[in-house]
Amino acid sequence: MNYHNKKFRAISNSENGDTSSKTIFLYQQKDHIVFAEYKGGSIKKGHLIGIVDEEGNIDMRYHHVDVLGHLKTGICRSCPEILDDGRIRLHESWQWTCDDHSKGDSIIEEVDD
Repeated sequence: MNYHNKKFRAISNSENGDTSSKTIFLYQQKDHIVFAEYKGGSIKKGHLIGIVDEEGNIDMRYHHVDVLGHLKTGICRSCPEILDDGRIRLHESWQWTCDDHSKGDSIIEEVDD
């Protein structure tokens, strides 16, 4: 699985999450290291970095600044699903490492440019 130059949009999220359908992620990959920038909706600017395993699962850490100026941090495990049209959908289980340390689930899906 290669995530290099893939663009994703959030399509669902738990109520306690910050991403929305306005959040766009631009993924890059070098060997087994994945990194991305993301922004949109309530997120002014964010970054993530992670390790990809042989099945395409990603163990990552993320941080972002929201539109209110709050710095947020968390951990996430993403598991890929290949859609019928070949695009990637990532099923994510995450937890904040700030604020209330709550957990959630989200889905992001590859979009064409």
